[in-house]
Amino acid sequence: MTIYSFYQQLFDWYGPQHWWPCRSGQPWEIICGAILTQNCAWTNVEKALDNLHQQQFCCPQAVLAADYDSLEAAIRPAGFFRQKRAYLQSAAEFFLTHTEEYQYSADLSGLRQKLLALKGIGPETADSILLYAFQRPVFVIDAYTRRVASRHLGLPDGLGYDRLQAIFQDALPLDVQLYNEYHALIVRFCKESCRKNHCGARCPPPGAAIIPTR
Repeated sequence: MTIYSFYQQLFDWYGPQHWWPCRSGQPWEIICGAILTQNCAWTNVEKALDNLHQQQFCCPQAVLAADYDSLEAAIRPAGFFRQKRAYLQSAAEFFLTHTEEYQYSADLSGLRQKLLALKGIGPETADSILLYAFQRPVFVIDAYTRRVASRHLGLPDGLGYDRLQAIFQDALPLDVQLYNEYHALIVRFCKESCRKNHCGARCPPPGAAIIPTR
C-alpha cells in the first residue's frame, strides 16, 4: 500500500470531511481558528470562535480595535489567551494589507516565509492558513500526521517538519483538495482509531507498512 492508496482507504471509510470546520468558511475565521487551535482541543476553539462572533470581533479591523481585556476574555476557552490575543492582533494587522497578495500571488515560498515571520506562527499554523484559508497546495504536518507516519507508513520517528512534508508531497499529486481531504481524514482516523496510546480496529496490522511512493 502506498501513501496515496492509504488516502483512498481513509476516504472509502469516512468520505469527504468538508474541512476547514468553521461557521463562515471565510479566510479570516480560518486564520483565527488556525491560531487558536495551537495546544488546544477544537471543541474549545469553537467556544472561542463563538465568543468572537458574539462580540463582533469577526474581522481584522475589529480584532485590532478591541481592547485587550475584551479580546482575551473572548478567546479564554482556547487557553494561553494573552499570547493568542497578541498573535491574533499581529495577524490582523498583517492581513489588513496582505490578504489580496495571499489570494493572487504565485510566490508560495515567499508567502509562507512572511507568515513564519509573524508572532506565534510556526510551520503547522502557516501551512494550515495557506491550505485552508487561501487554497494553496501545501500539506499540513501535525501530531496526527506524525503518528500515522511512524506507526503505519514505515517512516522513522523524529523527521523534521519540512522533510516529512516533502515525503507526503512527493508521494501525492499536487492537488489542493486532496491535501485538504487527506489531512482532515488523518485527523478523523487518529481521533477514532489510531489513538495516542493504542491502535483501534481500523489501524493496519503490524508489518503492513505503507511505502512513501505513489
